[in-house]
Amino acid sequence: MYYINDKEYRCSVAVTLDIFNDRWKLAIIWHLLDGEKRFKELHEIISEITQKTLTIKLKELEEKNIIHRECFASVPPKVVYSLTPCGEKLRPVLEEMHQWGIDYVKEFGKVTSNNPCQNTFCD
Repeated sequence: MYYINDKEYRCSVAVTLDIFNDRWKLAIIWHLLDGEKRFKELHEIISEITQKTLTIKLKELEEKNIIHRECFASVPPKVVYSLTPCGEKLRPVLEEMHQWGIDYVKEFGKVTSNNPCQNTFCD
């Protein structure tokens, strides 16, 4: 058994699925793999997400120790999001998912030149 965050799980995959229970969290992490970002930058990159949802998902990822939120005392206030060491461990998993998605589309669909999810560390 696995016990974390006041929950009990029979399988470690269930822990992972409980944390990443929607499409937005993995998208946020994917874009933070490229380096720290401010809220506005994340919102512009992940344009389909509402500001409210982005705020909620960032808080959830921070509570799970996957991202770090740093506030700077300035006017206007500056807040920067980055991956924690735990979040950084997701890099190989997301890179594999990225490549799998490309391979899948090449086999069953079409890849265009406009690739908005591309990171600077990708080919």
